[in-house]
Amino acid sequence: MIQRRTLLSVAGAAAAASLAPAAFAQATTKIVFGYTAVTDFASVFVAADEGYFKKRNLDVELKFIPLNSTIPAALQSDSLQIGGPTPSVFLQAVDGGLDLVLVAGGGLTSKTITGFGLVARAGSGIKSAQDCVGKKIGVPGLGAFLHVTFRAWLKDSGVDYRKVNFVEAAFPQHADLLRGGSVDAVVSADPFMSRITDSGAGYVASYYSTFLPEGNQTIVHAAKREWVAKNAGAARAFRESIAEAAAFMQQPKNDAKVRAAIGKYIKLPPEVLAKVQISPPGPLVSDKQLGYWVDLMKDQDMLRGKVDVASLIAK
Repeated sequence: MIQRRTLLSVAGAAAAASLAPAAFAQATTKIVFGYTAVTDFASVFVAADEGYFKKRNLDVELKFIPLNSTIPAALQSDSLQIGGPTPSVFLQAVDGGLDLVLVAGGGLTSKTITGFGLVARAGSGIKSAQDCVGKKIGVPGLGAFLHVTFRAWLKDSGVDYRKVNFVEAAFPQHADLLRGGSVDAVVSADPFMSRITDSGAGYVASYYSTFLPEGNQTIVHAAKREWVAKNAGAARAFRESIAEAAAFMQQPKNDAKVRAAIGKYIKLPPEVLAKVQISPPGPLVSDKQLGYWVDLMKDQDMLRGKVDVASLIAK
């Protein structure tokens, strides 16, 4: 009887061992994450390269998305499980009926960051907000961060932004559009802004970003509410990974690794990577931060309904 029990115990242990890999595989959650070519995604890049996702059983595939404004549709179609729209793109999508929530945050606004601004075509004569009236200006996503904040700057400068012709243009197209004269200016960001000015195709007419208040989200990480409900543990693990990456970024000794991660996913040459400005990380999104964007967008008649910001942040 004792020998039979021993054999059964050994067989049970062997069976459990044979099931262990399958159980581990089931515990791993696959996430396709959509990002655009800006340094505000640095915490995601670091989390991927430093293994923070992997140690939490997340298999995160980073997928480049040319236009930020297309990220909500990709989430809705399940092409992405999590994506990084700007707050304004996220709020417009929710206002339009998509049931999305935020699982984490990306970069934050800072008055020390001059890595984005109004870049005018060489010879255009654009030097001020008033000079933009009647001009054609390219923005990397209608309704996205740069478009909305630039319109706010125009309004604060006494200019009716409705008198400016905005066209959608992805970051990589900015230099060619300026050279070809298709647009008079672009609202761009590094590394593309630096490449334009270094080539002589354009010049920075305004680092308008310095008018923005400190500490508001530039990028938010969104998912379908349904996906978060079914994958609550994975959503928390993603947020924890971003928080760990943010802490890593804030240590000066890790600067080289942070820049290497950015260069890997945005494909920056070493000379550009060495001087590019990196937005401070903001892994957690607060009601106050999201409320700032709601107020800004209401001021531009971009939202139709009432927005309950607390219900849009996953806990």
